[in-house]
Amino acid sequence: GTWIIGLIHSVSQLAFVVHLPFCSSNEIDSFYCDLPRFINMACINTYRMEFLVTIDSGLISVTTFFLMIVSYIFILFTIWKQSLGSLSKALSTLSAHISVVILFFGPCIFVYMWPLPTVPVDTFLAILDSMITPILNPAIYTLRNKDMKVAMRRLSKQLLSRKDTC
Repeated sequence: GTWIIGLIHSVSQLAFVVHLPFCSSNEIDSFYCDLPRFINMACINTYRMEFLVTIDSGLISVTTFFLMIVSYIFILFTIWKQSLGSLSKALSTLSAHISVVILFFGPCIFVYMWPLPTVPVDTFLAILDSMITPILNPAIYTLRNKDMKVAMRRLSKQLLSRKDTC
């Protein structure tokens, strides 16, 4: 479902810009080469088009956020009936997931809401979105694995014992 909705969203946004006339520089001073910045380069009045793109993106974002909140509520109500240990584990998992979601969507929202971000901020946010956030989920779940915790304790003890002998 997510792939289909993403494809429909992308194609609908592409339909907005396919036949735009461009008369200015074809250079976007931003690491994010995204649709709102692309539309601003057109030679025509793009207010309606920018409004439609904002509505389209807003509906996708609000719907995604709403479905995520509803799923969290269902998970919490399901776990609430279980033992206290499973509730704390679920809350731990949900908090890790929520932090990754915030770290991903936060910079995206910042880039869309900020009128003209400077290049260093723009580049930093792009790196955060494309490199750091995808690494967080596997890292969080790996570090929460019992076998991994035991292996890391052994490794740290070995490193500390070698450091003491040197």
